Amino acid sequence: MFKDSDTFSSFSVDDVPAAKEFYEKTLGLDVTDDNGMLTLKLGSGGTVFVYPKGDAHEPASFTVLNFQVPDIEATVDELKSKGITFQRYDGFDQDERGIARNEIGSIAWFTDPARNVFAVLTRS
Repeated sequence: MFKDSDTFSSFSVDDVPAAKEFYEKTLGLDVTDDNGMLTLKLGSGGTVFVYPKGDAHEPASFTVLNFQVPDIEATVDELKSKGITFQRYDGFDQDERGIARNEIGSIAWFTDPARNVFAVLTRS
């Protein structure tokens, strides 16, 4: 039924201008702003809709967006140089950079200004 439908993902933020600056300046994404809501245009051709919830916003307790990268170490180092702090989670053996590795690949998590969880990853 949905095989050929257009799809997109979405999540909320509490401060649209702060989110826009972070997505554009820190992550280098193509962001459009329409009526106070954001659209993130991703390299794969996908889009993500970001909408405001103000004080009602509750950050996602799971990863809302994954960025697959060719070199996770270089990506983590670049993001750290831009002020990103990587998250640490119980049950994951993470190195000094915050990267967890297993037979499937490597992953490191960080948050946006609204405290939503994002990840960078590589697959083995």
